[in-house]
Amino acid sequence: MRNHGPGSTTAATAAIGALALLCVGAAHAQPAWPVKPVRLVLPFPPGGGTDILGRTLAIRLGDAIGQPVLTDNRPGAGGNLGAEIVARSAPDGYTAVLVAPGFVISPSMYRKLGFDPFKDFEPVSLVAWIPNLLAVHPSVPAQSVKELVAYARANPGKISFGSGGVGTSNHLGTELLAVRTGTSMVHVPYKGAATAMMDTVAGNVQLITIGTGAALAQIRSGKLRALATLTPARVPNAPEIPTIAEAGFPGLEVLTWYGVFLPAKTPRPIVDRMNTELSRLMFEPEVRERLASIGAEPMKSTTAETARFIREEYKRWAEVIKAAKLQTD
Repeated sequence: MRNHGPGSTTAATAAIGALALLCVGAAHAQPAWPVKPVRLVLPFPPGGGTDILGRTLAIRLGDAIGQPVLTDNRPGAGGNLGAEIVARSAPDGYTAVLVAPGFVISPSMYRKLGFDPFKDFEPVSLVAWIPNLLAVHPSVPAQSVKELVAYARANPGKISFGSGGVGTSNHLGTELLAVRTGTSMVHVPYKGAATAMMDTVAGNVQLITIGTGAALAQIRSGKLRALATLTPARVPNAPEIPTIAEAGFPGLEVLTWYGVFLPAKTPRPIVDRMNTELSRLMFEPEVRERLASIGAEPMKSTTAETARFIREEYKRWAEVIKAAKLQTD
């Protein structure tokens, strides 16, 4: 048996003390966060759901972390431009992005994409979702989804539909309908869903998949006609509109979700702190009230749940894109 005398005990104590000092030093070396304003990139134009949600979130998050959170609208390429900017930003917790479903749709849409949603980002949290509905301009001779499908089949290529950009959920939501019903419609992309909706109201395009909160005023004024909500259950603020399943087309539900992401390799304490703050503040009464104005509901998720969710969404939309032959350079 090895002899552990007083000398070896003293050496061990000294080693433990040195290790403790190293740990303390490492803890002090970890920079405090935040010590300056944080930039939240919004990949769509001002005025839409992403913008309203992002500005609301930024104000409350800034209050929570003790530094301003400044919104930065960077529209273009269906949200891809803003995401790419953040993917290339320093992973220091001072640049984040608020993304929508196009974030995980685009990898299947584009052979060449400036970012990878799984390798270039740290998922923080899902923060909100918006129920969508299918609406047409009053000039379209269809009072139901079945009548719309019959009209589209009899007039291939005559119906055009607007979206917030190639690869956005309101693009793919309508493509999903076309794929499942064997109809041919013309896609007209815009730089944001709000612009697409106004062009539908003007009659420049005939059909749109859009958030209920954004569209209800136009529907109730008779400028748009709602055919169905793309939700599992009827929407509380529009109970008169049937669901897509009730309209005869189950399996075509499309929800627009929003999540906050940071650049890959952002330190874990920063990611966890932001997740904690978002999970709390999204359910504050004043935030819920602001979300309700755009027809949105708050969400929260762990970082692991967020990562798993976007993987599932990626797989779902990859199948639609393949079936519709939508991949492009």
